[in-house]
Amino acid sequence: MQDVERTSPRIWTVPNALSMLRLAGVPVFLWLVLGPEADGWALALLMVSGVTDWLDGFLARRLNQFSQLGQVLDPVADRLYILAVVVGLALRDVIPWWVAILLPLRDLLLWGLVPFLRTRGYSALPVHFLGKAATFNLLYAFPLLLLGDGDGTIAMLANVFGWAFAFWGIGLYWWAGILYAWQVRTLLRTTPRPVESGDVS
Repeated sequence: MQDVERTSPRIWTVPNALSMLRLAGVPVFLWLVLGPEADGWALALLMVSGVTDWLDGFLARRLNQFSQLGQVLDPVADRLYILAVVVGLALRDVIPWWVAILLPLRDLLLWGLVPFLRTRGYSALPVHFLGKAATFNLLYAFPLLLLGDGDGTIAMLANVFGWAFAFWGIGLYWWAGILYAWQVRTLLRTTPRPVESGDVS
Protein backbone atom coordinates (compact mmCIF):
# COMPACT_ATOMS: atom_id res chain seq x y z
CA MET A 1 0.00 0.00 0.00
CA GLN A 2 1.24 3.45 -0.84
CA ASP A 3 2.41 5.85 1.83
CA VAL A 4 -0.03 8.56 2.74
CA GLU A 5 2.48 11.22 1.72
CA ARG A 6 2.58 9.86 -1.83
CA THR A 7 -1.19 9.81 -2.33
CA SER A 8 -3.25 12.68 -3.68
CA PRO A 9 -6.95 13.56 -3.69
CA ARG A 10 -7.04 13.34 -7.50
CA ILE A 11 -9.93 11.39 -9.03
CA TRP A 12 -9.28 11.35 -12.77
CA THR A 13 -6.12 9.34 -13.15
CA VAL A 14 -5.34 6.50 -15.54
CA PRO A 15 -5.22 3.86 -12.75
CA ASN A 16 -8.55 5.06 -11.34
CA ALA A 17 -10.12 4.93 -14.81
CA LEU A 18 -9.00 1.30 -15.14
CA SER A 19 -10.43 0.46 -11.71
CA MET A 20 -13.74 2.09 -12.67
CA LEU A 21 -13.74 0.08 -15.89
CA ARG A 22 -13.27 -3.10 -13.86
CA LEU A 23 -16.16 -2.15 -11.59
CA ALA A 24 -18.41 -1.56 -14.60
CA GLY A 25 -17.61 -5.06 -15.80
CA VAL A 26 -19.03 -6.76 -12.67
CA PRO A 27 -22.73 -6.64 -13.67
CA VAL A 28 -21.78 -7.46 -17.26
CA PHE A 29 -20.03 -10.62 -16.07
CA LEU A 30 -23.05 -11.71 -14.03
CA TRP A 31 -25.34 -11.17 -17.01
CA LEU A 32 -23.06 -13.16 -19.31
CA VAL A 33 -22.87 -16.09 -16.88
CA LEU A 34 -26.49 -16.18 -15.73
CA GLY A 35 -28.30 -14.86 -18.79
CA PRO A 36 -27.12 -16.21 -22.14
CA GLU A 37 -24.47 -18.37 -20.38
CA ALA A 38 -21.90 -16.96 -22.77
CA ASP A 39 -18.95 -18.52 -20.95
CA GLY A 40 -16.42 -17.56 -23.62
CA TRP A 41 -17.23 -13.86 -23.28
CA ALA A 42 -17.36 -14.17 -19.49
CA LEU A 43 -13.88 -15.72 -19.49
CA ALA A 44 -12.60 -12.96 -21.78
CA LEU A 45 -14.02 -10.35 -19.41
CA LEU A 46 -12.31 -12.00 -16.44
CA MET A 47 -9.00 -12.01 -18.30
CA VAL A 48 -9.39 -8.31 -19.12
CA SER A 49 -10.17 -7.67 -15.45
CA GLY A 50 -7.03 -9.53 -14.40
CA VAL A 51 -4.88 -7.55 -16.82
CA THR A 52 -6.33 -4.20 -15.72
CA ASP A 53 -5.86 -5.21 -12.07
CA TRP A 54 -2.13 -5.58 -12.71
CA LEU A 55 -1.99 -2.61 -15.05
CA ASP A 56 -3.53 -0.05 -12.72
CA GLY A 57 -0.92 -0.81 -10.04
CA PHE A 58 1.89 -0.74 -12.60
CA LEU A 59 0.76 2.59 -14.06
CA ALA A 60 0.22 4.12 -10.62
CA ARG A 61 3.88 3.40 -9.86
CA ARG A 62 5.17 4.29 -13.33
CA LEU A 63 3.20 7.54 -13.66
CA ASN A 64 3.33 8.39 -9.94
CA GLN A 65 -0.46 8.61 -9.90
CA PHE A 66 -1.18 7.23 -6.44
CA SER A 67 -4.46 8.56 -5.11
CA GLN A 68 -6.69 8.17 -2.08
CA LEU A 69 -9.55 7.07 -4.33
CA GLY A 70 -7.35 4.47 -5.97
CA GLN A 71 -6.51 2.95 -2.59
CA VAL A 72 -10.24 2.31 -2.15
CA LEU A 73 -11.25 1.43 -5.72
CA ASP A 74 -8.66 -1.28 -6.31
CA PRO A 75 -9.52 -3.58 -3.37
CA VAL A 76 -13.25 -2.88 -3.78
CA ALA A 77 -13.09 -3.93 -7.43
CA ASP A 78 -11.19 -7.11 -6.46
CA ARG A 79 -13.76 -8.06 -3.84
CA LEU A 80 -16.77 -7.29 -6.03
CA TYR A 81 -15.33 -9.43 -8.83
CA ILE A 82 -14.72 -12.30 -6.44
CA LEU A 83 -18.25 -11.94 -5.04
CA ALA A 84 -19.80 -11.76 -8.51
CA VAL A 85 -17.87 -14.80 -9.70
CA VAL A 86 -18.64 -17.00 -6.70
CA VAL A 87 -22.34 -16.10 -6.78
CA GLY A 88 -22.55 -16.63 -10.54
CA LEU A 89 -20.72 -19.96 -10.44
CA ALA A 90 -22.72 -21.16 -7.43
CA LEU A 91 -26.00 -20.35 -9.19
CA ARG A 92 -24.70 -22.33 -12.17
CA ASP A 93 -23.77 -25.24 -9.84
CA VAL A 94 -20.13 -24.98 -10.94
CA ILE A 95 -18.97 -24.53 -7.34
CA PRO A 96 -20.68 -25.55 -4.08
CA TRP A 97 -22.49 -22.94 -2.04
CA TRP A 98 -20.11 -23.31 0.90
CA VAL A 99 -17.42 -21.68 -1.26
CA ALA A 100 -19.79 -18.86 -2.24
CA ILE A 101 -20.58 -18.23 1.44
CA LEU A 102 -17.10 -18.66 2.92
CA LEU A 103 -15.43 -15.87 0.93
CA PRO A 104 -17.98 -13.06 1.51
CA LEU A 105 -18.26 -14.13 5.16
CA ARG A 106 -14.58 -13.29 5.68
CA ASP A 107 -15.09 -9.80 4.21
CA LEU A 108 -18.23 -9.29 6.29
CA LEU A 109 -16.32 -10.09 9.47
CA LEU A 110 -13.53 -7.67 8.53
CA TRP A 111 -15.98 -4.88 7.71
CA GLY A 112 -17.26 -5.34 11.25
CA LEU A 113 -13.81 -4.26 12.49
CA VAL A 114 -13.93 -0.89 10.73
CA PRO A 115 -15.82 0.91 13.56
CA PHE A 116 -13.10 -0.24 15.99
CA LEU A 117 -10.40 1.13 13.68
CA ARG A 118 -12.17 4.47 13.51
CA THR A 119 -11.95 4.81 17.29
CA ARG A 120 -8.19 5.08 16.74
CA GLY A 121 -8.39 7.46 13.79
CA TYR A 122 -7.99 4.85 11.03
CA SER A 123 -10.39 3.86 8.27
CA ALA A 124 -8.33 0.89 7.07
CA LEU A 125 -5.00 -0.85 7.50
CA PRO A 126 -2.42 -1.50 4.77
CA VAL A 127 -3.20 -4.47 2.53
CA HIS A 128 -1.11 -7.48 3.56
CA PHE A 129 0.85 -9.36 0.91
CA LEU A 130 -1.09 -12.52 1.88
CA GLY A 131 -4.28 -10.78 0.84
CA LYS A 132 -2.77 -9.95 -2.52
CA ALA A 133 -1.58 -13.54 -2.93
CA ALA A 134 -5.07 -14.82 -2.05
CA THR A 135 -6.70 -12.50 -4.57
CA PHE A 136 -4.19 -13.60 -7.21
CA ASN A 137 -5.06 -17.26 -6.62
CA LEU A 138 -8.82 -16.67 -6.63
CA LEU A 139 -8.75 -14.55 -9.78
CA TYR A 140 -7.04 -17.48 -11.51
CA ALA A 141 -9.16 -20.17 -9.87
CA PHE A 142 -12.63 -19.12 -10.92
CA PRO A 143 -11.99 -18.62 -14.65
CA LEU A 144 -10.41 -22.08 -14.67
CA LEU A 145 -13.41 -23.57 -12.86
CA LEU A 146 -15.73 -21.92 -15.37
CA LEU A 147 -13.63 -23.33 -18.19
CA GLY A 148 -13.75 -26.71 -16.45
CA ASP A 149 -17.55 -26.79 -16.58
CA GLY A 150 -17.58 -29.01 -19.64
CA ASP A 151 -16.25 -32.19 -21.16
CA GLY A 152 -12.89 -33.15 -22.57
CA THR A 153 -9.27 -33.09 -21.52
CA ILE A 154 -8.96 -29.30 -21.41
CA ALA A 155 -12.03 -29.01 -19.18
CA MET A 156 -10.70 -31.72 -16.86
CA LEU A 157 -7.29 -30.05 -16.54
CA ALA A 158 -8.90 -26.66 -16.00
CA ASN A 159 -11.07 -28.13 -13.25
CA VAL A 160 -8.07 -29.71 -11.48
CA PHE A 161 -5.92 -26.57 -11.61
CA GLY A 162 -8.92 -24.38 -10.83
CA TRP A 163 -9.63 -26.21 -7.58
CA ALA A 164 -5.95 -26.15 -6.68
CA PHE A 165 -5.91 -22.36 -7.02
CA ALA A 166 -9.26 -22.14 -5.23
CA PHE A 167 -8.16 -24.06 -2.13
CA TRP A 168 -4.92 -22.09 -1.89
CA GLY A 169 -6.82 -18.85 -2.43
CA ILE A 170 -9.48 -19.60 0.19
CA GLY A 171 -6.85 -20.62 2.73
CA LEU A 172 -4.74 -17.53 2.12
CA TYR A 173 -7.84 -15.30 2.07
CA TRP A 174 -8.83 -16.40 5.56
CA TRP A 175 -5.23 -16.39 6.82
CA ALA A 176 -4.89 -12.78 5.66
CA GLY A 177 -8.19 -11.98 7.37
CA ILE A 178 -7.00 -13.47 10.67
CA LEU A 179 -3.76 -11.44 10.46
CA TYR A 180 -5.78 -8.31 9.73
CA ALA A 181 -7.99 -8.96 12.77
CA TRP A 182 -4.86 -9.49 14.90
CA GLN A 183 -3.46 -6.16 13.64
CA VAL A 184 -6.68 -4.45 14.67
CA ARG A 185 -6.48 -6.06 18.11
CA THR A 186 -2.87 -4.91 18.51
CA LEU A 187 -3.75 -1.40 17.35
CA LEU A 188 -6.60 -1.14 19.85
CA ARG A 189 -4.29 -2.21 22.69
CA THR A 190 -1.32 0.02 21.81
CA THR A 191 -2.84 3.14 20.27
CA PRO A 192 -4.74 5.68 22.38
CA ARG A 193 -7.90 7.29 21.11
CA PRO A 194 -7.16 10.51 19.20
CA VAL A 195 -7.86 13.70 21.10
CA GLU A 196 -10.65 15.66 19.44
CA SER A 197 -10.18 19.38 18.94
CA GLY A 198 -13.11 20.15 21.25
CA ASP A 199 -11.42 18.27 24.08
CA VAL A 200 -8.36 20.54 24.10
CA SER A 201 -8.65 23.30 26.71
